[in-house]
Amino acid sequence: MRLKLHHTPYISRRITRDLVNCDYVEMRKEKSSISAEIEKILDEDIEKEFALDEKVHEILDAQEEEIEFLNADRRQLFWMTKKRLANDFGIILNNEDRFSDIAHKIMDFLWEEDFIHYTCSDNKVKNVIFASIDEFMKGFEKADSEVLEKLKNYKRKLIPGTEDYDLVYHRLYEEELIKRGLI
Repeated sequence: MRLKLHHTPYISRRITRDLVNCDYVEMRKEKSSISAEIEKILDEDIEKEFALDEKVHEILDAQEEEIEFLNADRRQLFWMTKKRLANDFGIILNNEDRFSDIAHKIMDFLWEEDFIHYTCSDNKVKNVIFASIDEFMKGFEKADSEVLEKLKNYKRKLIPGTEDYDLVYHRLYEEELIKRGLI
């Protein structure tokens, strides 16, 4: 499952909550500022992947006639090209490795900027952050499916993409995540 921009506020709050609840992590700044910095790191990673996707689309669009002539599968070409360019953009495509890398970036930033202090190994703190991301992503699909089902049966019909739809979706989504203990 891919990280998406609408996940980042929830993931950052989850990571912050899990760090606050650790006996071996001392918080040196308020939770909201820690959560905001984590969200920036997550957003930056997602935006790098968006830039990679855009570059791949540009390359494939430039070769559109040849792709059609050869009757090639555009999705397969997309992934092959993305894999080739991923290192140039600093993107790790394997989710487990990517989450581990993000956890390191978050931990390093929080330590270097004196947001947190800990007396255990770096790996122990990184594992808390990694587990927060991983558990959220595993529970996300179930929560998202539940919210979409609720929206189908909603009293008034909401049109996807409208402001009303987005407000109701995020409210229901947050309730579902709380109910599942994800945030």
